[in-house]
Amino acid sequence: MESPFYQLAAKTTKGEDLPMADFRGNVVLIVNTATKCGLAPQFDGLEKLHQQYRDKGLVVLGFPCDQFQGQEPETNDTMEQVCRINHGVTFTLTAKGDVNGPNTQPVFKYLKNELGGFLGSRIKWNFTKFLVDRTGKPYKRYAPTTKPETIESDIQKLL
Repeated sequence: MESPFYQLAAKTTKGEDLPMADFRGNVVLIVNTATKCGLAPQFDGLEKLHQQYRDKGLVVLGFPCDQFQGQEPETNDTMEQVCRINHGVTFTLTAKGDVNGPNTQPVFKYLKNELGGFLGSRIKWNFTKFLVDRTGKPYKRYAPTTKPETIESDIQKLL
């Protein structure tokens, strides 16, 4: 039976559908991001993972979110450019959206349900990370303060 993860979709910064089924067979690292967060230097580490492992099957997806003290002021129109200029980001960024509350994006609703965290199913802060294996099964959830390089051994294991 196929993972429910592959039934989900997000929106691109241009408003187009981004089906998770497009990533079937890949390891997917999903992160809620914010450009003005104190943890924003993690963009650099995420990009490094993207560059190092994309040809081996890693997909990094950034989900910009403004639910934590307004730390994502960018719009869908400016998001990719700001992340590219400030952090060299070339991995995919989705449209801005919610990770908590009634308007939670479906991908986060599913991941939070599958992998609860310290605050139960709520996302605590920007840069919470989820690793999904090649079969679409959520593998592990990481705290906002977990640096991307710390996740590298788990990524290697799943690749």
